[in-house]
Amino acid sequence: MRIFKSLAVLTVLGSLAASSAMAAAQIGDVVADLHFKDIRYLERTLGELGEHKGYALVFLNSDCPIAQRFAPRLKELDAKFSGQGIQFVGVYCSPGETIMEMASHALENGFKFPVVRDEDHSVCQELGVERVPQVALLDAQRKLVYRGRINDQYRTGGAQPTASREDLEVAIGELLAGKPISVAETPVDGCRITPPRAATTTLPVTFHEQIAGIMQRHCQGCHHAGTPAPFALMTYEDVADHAEMVAEVVADHRMPPWYASAKYGHFTNDPGMTSDERDLVLAWVKAGTPAGDPAKSPQPLVFEESKWRIGEPDLVVTMKDTHDVQAEGFVPYQYVFLPYLFKEDTYVQAIEILPHNRNVVHHCNMAYANLAAGKAGAETFITGYVPGGMPMDLRSDDPTAPQVAYKILKGSALVLQIHYTTTGKPEKSQISVGFRFAKERVDKTTKFFVLDPRGWSITPGDGMFEIAESREIKDDATLLGLFSHMHVRGRDMTFKAHYPDGKTETLLQIPNYNFEWQLGYVCHDKIPAGTKIEAIAHFDNSKFNPYNPDPARAVPYGDQTYDEMFNGFVFWINDNENLNLKIDPKTGTALKEQVTKKVAQD
Repeated sequence: MRIFKSLAVLTVLGSLAASSAMAAAQIGDVVADLHFKDIRYLERTLGELGEHKGYALVFLNSDCPIAQRFAPRLKELDAKFSGQGIQFVGVYCSPGETIMEMASHALENGFKFPVVRDEDHSVCQELGVERVPQVALLDAQRKLVYRGRINDQYRTGGAQPTASREDLEVAIGELLAGKPISVAETPVDGCRITPPRAATTTLPVTFHEQIAGIMQRHCQGCHHAGTPAPFALMTYEDVADHAEMVAEVVADHRMPPWYASAKYGHFTNDPGMTSDERDLVLAWVKAGTPAGDPAKSPQPLVFEESKWRIGEPDLVVTMKDTHDVQAEGFVPYQYVFLPYLFKEDTYVQAIEILPHNRNVVHHCNMAYANLAAGKAGAETFITGYVPGGMPMDLRSDDPTAPQVAYKILKGSALVLQIHYTTTGKPEKSQISVGFRFAKERVDKTTKFFVLDPRGWSITPGDGMFEIAESREIKDDATLLGLFSHMHVRGRDMTFKAHYPDGKTETLLQIPNYNFEWQLGYVCHDKIPAGTKIEAIAHFDNSKFNPYNPDPARAVPYGDQTYDEMFNGFVFWINDNENLNLKIDPKTGTALKEQVTKKVAQD
């Protein structure tokens, strides 16, 4: 049971008291520019949707059964009228529904129109909306011309075979025809909208007794000295000085950063807070950040001073040259060969890409190039660096578990693809890569493939352009991880397993992809031989995408961020592989007598 259901006294927000005095718009009133948050956690306005002949704001949530039944009709109406100048908007308004849950619901229902969250219910109050799925129809000047139901087919307690009147469709048709709306307001059957509420507890919430532990479990791994995080959250003063910002990102579920829907899969690197923990943080900030008794605080975490999270590497390779990064503007991807050649097949279990100046490296990918084997490119990807991500680490503490390593082929050189971001002042950058070799033995090597379709072009203005690709895993396998890479138009990506018996399972859904947080999702899923792994992605090339460089452009594949990419990485091991290679721990290479024996057997 959540803490504020068992310990708290629930009180209505002060804004709700004010709402009773705030008169809702009447039919014919011009409403103010409405404010809400989008799937990217950004504050947006209705005006940012651009100029249209009308705006159909449909109020929704993910659990009202009547709203669910109207989803197909909403898609039909959007398809019919979007090309005629009517902008549909899904407005989610349930207090307990997160932005990620909103994005997931919209994705699974196939809504192509933008969806937003009315966090403080200011939009509901302004438009006089009390139920989902109620609709408010505005004309080009934001005048309220219709408020009511979609139609009367689905009612509380029952349904008709067909609607007796298509109220919303008729109203939109009359608006487009320049006619008065014949029925401007209709009753609505659906779920009552519950206003947001705040919780105040009769028990004190203090930093040292409750909040310090939460910071240790979920925040301090990134927010300590020497990391890319913009500030530390190690002490009471650190957290209290940033309390309002902490409360905002915790309430939004923006922090800790995580973009996988909780409905699918289990990932060992999920950093998420529980609902109780989020409630405690918000209550603490609301109470004025009381410190409490330092004697009741948990022992402070101590982070190793080593700059390497994988421990001291066996091999470090550093860029030969230092890059100069300009103060502002766009920096094209940089490609760098590292000054090292692998003279033998080398088995590594941990790899870390370490920018010397983390402020300027948005992300960095590393692959190997092996001309003798005819290999270079996406299929030879090794690992990457992203802020908030983890280094590759295949080591196991269980001595009985199979020992897994990544094999770098003899004759390979390493290539970095670097995406720099400007900071407002000239910067310098150099990058090192550290390797921990396999120790004693290797039983299995990692396999992976990249779902990387080509030959597409994203339609101008399309808010939900779909691309999909699949590939079969021919062996019994264990998935190790999934990773998505798109550019600034990337909206979502879903990985599915299509099993040989005909069943399909969603492995991972990223409903609101964020280019700034390209996280890997670490798993341990068993996959039978013959399973097809499919990745399905959508791209938002609309005006409402705040990061879109040019909504009027047909966007092709390309490495630079003004173009687009679709990369769905799938990492796995073959369950039937048993190499039993003995490894020289000083070099990461197989012992010579074993290699000679294996060649003779082959």
